[in-house]
Amino acid sequence: MKKAATIPLPCMCASFRRASRALSQHYNAALRPLGLRGTQFTLLQALSLAGEVSQGTLGEILAIDSTTLTRTLAIMVRRGWIVSRFGDDRRERWLSLSDAGKAEFKRARPHWEKVQHALRAQLGDKRWNELFKLANEVTATVTS
Repeated sequence: MKKAATIPLPCMCASFRRASRALSQHYNAALRPLGLRGTQFTLLQALSLAGEVSQGTLGEILAIDSTTLTRTLAIMVRRGWIVSRFGDDRRERWLSLSDAGKAEFKRARPHWEKVQHALRAQLGDKRWNELFKLANEVTATVTS
């Protein structure tokens, strides 16, 4: 496989966005045979970990804008993977995985784990852990 041409970018945002796009493409390729996108897997995983949460809280957990989240959720609700109910205030929506969503997450997880394992092997445990820590620190810094 040919290595992509890259140049060091002096902007933190541009560098992280480029890395994010490259990672997204990599994970999407692994999930494509299942008819699943990385964004959808992320929502399945987040709801699997969080249980029932409001749409606003899910957006905060993932640092994702409301429009993008609503668009992706609509597809997943139509597929029967996510259950959505109104809260006390009809503007509030609570989300959780349906049984079909849990099954889809279970079906996709081995494909995701394969990518995770390969990336971790390429980076090495120390760099993998440092990268996770740094990504979480950057997120916490800019969202606080």
